[in-house]
Amino acid sequence: MIELRNVSKTVASGTEPLTIVQPLDLSVAAGEYLSVVGPSGSGKSTLLGLIAGLDVPTTGEILIDGEAITALDEDALARLRGRKIGFIFQFFHLVPSLTAFENVLVPLEIAGAPDARDRVTALLSDVGLESRGHHYPSQLSGGEQQRVAIARALANDPPILLADEPTGNLDSANGSHIVELLQSVNTARRTTIVLVTHDAELASTADIMLRMRDGQAERVTLEPEREVPV
Repeated sequence: MIELRNVSKTVASGTEPLTIVQPLDLSVAAGEYLSVVGPSGSGKSTLLGLIAGLDVPTTGEILIDGEAITALDEDALARLRGRKIGFIFQFFHLVPSLTAFENVLVPLEIAGAPDARDRVTALLSDVGLESRGHHYPSQLSGGEQQRVAIARALANDPPILLADEPTGNLDSANGSHIVELLQSVNTARRTTIVLVTHDAELASTADIMLRMRDGQAERVTLEPEREVPV
């Protein structure tokens, strides 16, 4: 489903180049759940942006469902993301002037989906917010806003879900709810998930973990009970 071939990212830093992601080969199968962990500045979010086609690699090739996204122009990339990738941001990125229902409705209307309003109702129910659809983001808690963001990311039923620190701004109770929600999405929908997190509990729910440090990545297969080795 996701394949990186010799992908790296180098940027200018003063007078010297800075390599944020060292050359990396990575394969994530359909339905697999991958967590990406590491200290701040290790290249985690950059890697996620590369997979999403939001950033361009310095070297290498990125394939999504067999299609080389590094060869696509911006319009083609946008169409591919609309069909195949849902993105969950740490800071929710909800439109403040739209209700929860309307925030989830937007990608469905853009795609011209039939029965869009019925689908929004079902999605809000799936994330436990069926009674909060008429509220604006400012009227929702952080955990509720993140659940709206997850419903929006799932609106077009993408086969891939990318999440950047989805529990980073939540308390432990709301964070645990998001952990359970992502697990259920992966299990019930067989959605391929790539998750960037500092949260050890959240990272341990994945099938495979990628540890990053100084742009280098090490792939680790977690134990069946999905506990991170100490």
